[in-house]
Amino acid sequence: MIGRVVLAVLLAGIAAGLVMGAIQHVRLTPLILEAEAFERAGNPAGHSHDAATAETGQPEAAGHEHDHGEEGWAPENGWQRTLATTVTAAMTGAGFAAILAAVSLLTGLEITRRNGILWGLCGFLAVTLAPAVGLPPELPGMAAADLAARQFWWVCTIAATAAGIYLIATQSRPWALVLAAVLILVPHVIGAPIAPHGEGIVPAELVARFVANSIAANALFWCCIGLFLGLVLDRTAKDIYAT
Repeated sequence: MIGRVVLAVLLAGIAAGLVMGAIQHVRLTPLILEAEAFERAGNPAGHSHDAATAETGQPEAAGHEHDHGEEGWAPENGWQRTLATTVTAAMTGAGFAAILAAVSLLTGLEITRRNGILWGLCGFLAVTLAPAVGLPPELPGMAAADLAARQFWWVCTIAATAAGIYLIATQSRPWALVLAAVLILVPHVIGAPIAPHGEGIVPAELVARFVANSIAANALFWCCIGLFLGLVLDRTAKDIYAT
């Protein structure tokens, strides 16, 4: 059973990653390159954020916060960057598909070809849209709050939103719906870490275009993950919930 689920996760993640890679190449990478030009002009000694980090819209990994020292290899613009972002998207898609599959197995709620997109939309709401309300996707050159604070708020927001969505999907009692609303709203009442004012060098119009395109791309990405996962599970692991 585990082998079939892993196969479904890998196939769904790779398929969704290929779709996301194409979207990144067409819609997101040009905006990132434009922002990097502003960053280099405003800070010639600075560095560009990793393309995959900017395009996923998630806080960058610990230890990577504006290190101006010696840097490792980075893909060149062109086919290397496109390949790197596509591979990263496939790996990310497989990870997200694994999370959906794990939640499905733990809760006993099936993922099928009929409800796969709905599962994907729930993932999008929890992982992308809810955190983006306080921490929108970032371009190189944008002002940012403390990294640890951003990551903590981001993880807590995802966990609280996912719990709220689960309650809404599985409970109909008034107390459960009220609790779900509280869980979803609390991170935003507390508020995300605020970036320092006056440090960003990227035009607001470019930031707005990137945020809108990034959120839309991630919505499609998550829908593909849910749909492909449901399709593959229907074909390869129909009996996993019975076992």
